[in-house]
Amino acid sequence: MSAIENLLGGQLVDGRNQPVSVRSIAGSGKVVGLYFSAHWCPPCRNFTPKLAAFYKMLKSSRPGVFEVVFVSSDQDENQWRQYFAEMPWLALPFNDRNRKQAISSKYGVSGIPTLILLDGGSGEIVNENARSDVEQRPDGNGFPWRK
Repeated sequence: MSAIENLLGGQLVDGRNQPVSVRSIAGSGKVVGLYFSAHWCPPCRNFTPKLAAFYKMLKSSRPGVFEVVFVSSDQDENQWRQYFAEMPWLALPFNDRNRKQAISSKYGVSGIPTLILLDGGSGEIVNENARSDVEQRPDGNGFPWRK
């Protein structure tokens, strides 16, 4: 089992709430973005469309290199579903609250929105403040902006 699989578990969900294997997004040469966000957070609601545009651009120009996983701080599943419907990427299942808490604690996430980029092979942090890079470099120049 890869480091990414150990972190995220075996399965994520897509926008249709269908299971997606974590193994499919992990691997050498790939970057996994952990997007900590919530429906009730105004700065998150502002950043999500910017990240979505960046994500679509990168998926088009560099297929298979980048995947984002929504790690929700929403307070109930209805909020999560409504907000996740606006996102083109994958999500940690809402009901996996223990894993969400463990991931947030592991990376010291205390504020949202937060975007952390991980090496898809090793699971090591590539960039712990990618939100600012997405905002400052929406063309993806220098991605994944290794720090």
